[in-house]
Amino acid sequence: MFLTGWVNVRRDLGNLIFLDVRDHTGVTQVVCNREVSLEAHDRAEEVRSEFVVGVEGEVVLRSEDTVNSQLPTGEVEVMARKLLALNEAKTPPFPIEDGTRTSEETRLRYRYLDLRRGRMQRNLRLRHHANEVVRRHMSENGFLEIETPFMTRSTPEGARDYLVPSRLHHGHFYALPQSPQLFKQILMIANFDRYFQIVRCFRDEDLRADRQPEFTQIDIEMAFPQRDVLFDIIERLMEKLFALVNVKVERPFARLSYDTVMERYGSDKPNLGVDLAWERMSLPADVVEKVRVAQPIKALRIPGWSDASRSQLDKLQDTARTLGADWFSYLKVGAAELQSPLTKPIGEQAVKSLAASLEAQAGDLILLLGLKSTKPDRAAFHQLDEASGEIRLEVARRRNLLKTGTWNFLWVVDFPMFEYDDKEKRFAAMHHPFTSPREQDLDKLEIDPAAVKARAYDLVLNGSEIGGGSIRIHRQDIQRRVFSVLGLTEEKARERFGFFLDALEYGTPPHGGIALGYDRIIALMAGESNIREVIAFPKTASAIDLMCEAPASVDPDQLEELGLQIKKQHPGS
Repeated sequence: MFLTGWVNVRRDLGNLIFLDVRDHTGVTQVVCNREVSLEAHDRAEEVRSEFVVGVEGEVVLRSEDTVNSQLPTGEVEVMARKLLALNEAKTPPFPIEDGTRTSEETRLRYRYLDLRRGRMQRNLRLRHHANEVVRRHMSENGFLEIETPFMTRSTPEGARDYLVPSRLHHGHFYALPQSPQLFKQILMIANFDRYFQIVRCFRDEDLRADRQPEFTQIDIEMAFPQRDVLFDIIERLMEKLFALVNVKVERPFARLSYDTVMERYGSDKPNLGVDLAWERMSLPADVVEKVRVAQPIKALRIPGWSDASRSQLDKLQDTARTLGADWFSYLKVGAAELQSPLTKPIGEQAVKSLAASLEAQAGDLILLLGLKSTKPDRAAFHQLDEASGEIRLEVARRRNLLKTGTWNFLWVVDFPMFEYDDKEKRFAAMHHPFTSPREQDLDKLEIDPAAVKARAYDLVLNGSEIGGGSIRIHRQDIQRRVFSVLGLTEEKARERFGFFLDALEYGTPPHGGIALGYDRIIALMAGESNIREVIAFPKTASAIDLMCEAPASVDPDQLEELGLQIKKQHPGS
């Protein structure tokens, strides 16, 4: 046989030199025996780790005492008769093996070496097989893969755009798309009733473990949509994808409203692998008078933690206050007595009644969160919910309550249409401005925007949002009303979205869809916590490509050709 690859490890035992040769299938042991082939042995003395070699020889069984059960090829080896050094290599800056303790900066700078490691090979091959599954599934369900432009007009709404200057039209710019949203809606108008695309998108926003300036999504849109039909298509896709990593996905997925998940879990992307849920409750009027807390409050029953220490509870209280929940208390339910800071202000009997209303059992700890404000608004209660979500996860971490090896898919539905932006002093779209409000809420658009619910939905898995979508606005009059709520004048709306508003006038069908965060999905499938581990050439947390050293300055002639000047920043600006 003839084997090619990189020298993974070289071991010199004198007359015997062993080379572990690595290729895309794994590692194979090669034996260079001086008595079998002096030529191969002499050449093996010259090679080092990461040299590219070709080996001609005979595949033989290893002796029982030398079988390596850790390798798929561990029962055989290649007895070399000829060894070719196809290329030399410098000593790598880190070992090319899994479990290497190397800084991410070094790994990304030498990404071409990092990608040789088994972990990265497995992750990117998994991504390839996932691509095949997506395309096959969507095609089987009648969807056409249609490419949309990478260079379009800037429609700033949400994250910042990446801009591309035009050489032919000085002072004008293309924008790299944050998503193909308008194009896929136009495809519905054009009678391509089922569209999908595995597409690159671009957002100039602050980064974190599950964000990149360029990312991939599975973009899906369908005309005349029934939400249940779309959900079924996506659920069956998830079932097929996770089968690649031997995970059985249970269908149908759970569905909960936005209001319900915020009440129970304090998050619109809850991890249902934590078996803890908050309950909203109102205290009796006489108790409220004594403890001076706004109604309702939130209560969390934690089984088996009645022995929580004072310092543990103080830390939780500090966390709650930092997050905006400025009223904090607790009940410790012992076998014979109740302990609570509330006993003194409201009395022992009232504390017992409170514990009974929460169905507390011996050994339980009950946390209580609330607001001291006398007239809290929607925003304050939303902040209370978010604080309760962080407390829930903190308790889960401290108590080791997170179930591992479980896959909890969840559809979150009926989101608010708008959220108020205190900085801009106006309403903003919670999803995007093309999301349809519910029919029954149309009369609230102008008089109470905060009360309007959207026909929007997110797909959540183990605490990560892996998809977001909605039924879209297909009537121009409603689209104009939504733009008005968002503070867009008729002139500004036409400047940004005129081509789309025109398209809506030509018989737009009802339509809707979803965008699935492909990088996040692959990371979850691969067991990675950072999406950079499933992207071939990612950027750092500061949006830098360390390997290519991008972004970089450009030649002054290029700037002149584009009609651009670099404005120097003043120190400290």
